[in-house]
Amino acid sequence: MTEASSLARSPQPSPARGEGVWVRRWIHAHLLPLVLSAALFLLLSAAFFLVIGRSPYDMIALILQSSLGDGYALTESLVKTTPILLCALATAVPARLGLITVGAEGQLYFGALLGTGFVLSFLDASAGMLTPGMLAFAALGGALWALIPALLKAGLEINETITTLLINYVAALLVTWVVYGPWKNPASLGWPATVDFPPAARMPTYFDSRVHLGLWLGIAAAVALHFVLTRTRWGLALEVLRSNPRAGIAAGLDFKRNVLVVMALGGVLAGIAGIAETSTIQGRLQANFSNAAGFSGFLVAWLARNHCLRIIPLSFLVGALLAAGDGIQMLANVPSSVTLVAQGLLFVAVLLVTGLLDRRRN
Repeated sequence: MTEASSLARSPQPSPARGEGVWVRRWIHAHLLPLVLSAALFLLLSAAFFLVIGRSPYDMIALILQSSLGDGYALTESLVKTTPILLCALATAVPARLGLITVGAEGQLYFGALLGTGFVLSFLDASAGMLTPGMLAFAALGGALWALIPALLKAGLEINETITTLLINYVAALLVTWVVYGPWKNPASLGWPATVDFPPAARMPTYFDSRVHLGLWLGIAAAVALHFVLTRTRWGLALEVLRSNPRAGIAAGLDFKRNVLVVMALGGVLAGIAGIAETSTIQGRLQANFSNAAGFSGFLVAWLARNHCLRIIPLSFLVGALLAAGDGIQMLANVPSSVTLVAQGLLFVAVLLVTGLLDRRRN
């Protein structure tokens, strides 16, 4: 028997078998963690509601009704999702280089600050100038704020987690200072804020709701970044530098330059989140407008393991929980912070499930 005939008679893996293996791997990698996390989240939430003396069935049903029960609830969930999605992407991009940044909150604030400064300087401009300029200055503000810890990391090797966390408060305090001081609306009799943004500075909205262009920008950015980070030479270079920096540098890859690039790119996304929330949702710049979207984005990126496509549904899930807060406060006579506890239980559930599955694989 010749070698060729022997190879011809040997069993060859069929295409169907190969597809079956791929499907099983996809189920174990994506679907199984999702199902187990959801089940554990429901169990933990039920236990929490029992502890506070509420019916788990009624409370979970109320959360679903307040976040998804009708068109208004759904669109409000999407409104809450938008800044979280953009801030999660702002965290995920530097993480592809191995950087652990907690700075989306500060980048969001500083982007809103610079974007607002542009609007206040050109209040009578047309929408064709005002909206693009506002977005450009907000993106620039987020990038500049992100470059502060990036330069400290690249030049002095100062830990980026500490610096990004600390300067968050500086950006928030700068916004507080301008709305209480030089930019305060003299006619404001209530909470200090700037003058209202003109209609030309409002981003387009959809579905006769507050859902705005920022949501579609976030989804488009997630899809584009997934392609760039997984299908391009630059994405591969980031992966090499993350997994083995010495080998990457020896191969001619510039770690310091990439630190600046990924941090600035993340800052651009967070800055856009800030001006979108300011101009379209609030209608003016005021203190404490973010509702901790930057920190929620960090947690979402961490839960998604910095996978840009996974960030989209997880951002919506967290946004829906936050949107349900007002509903359960009014209808169930409980503090809206109950949904923050539910959000924390979600993180715990995902952490436990992913940790157990990783240990089992290893």
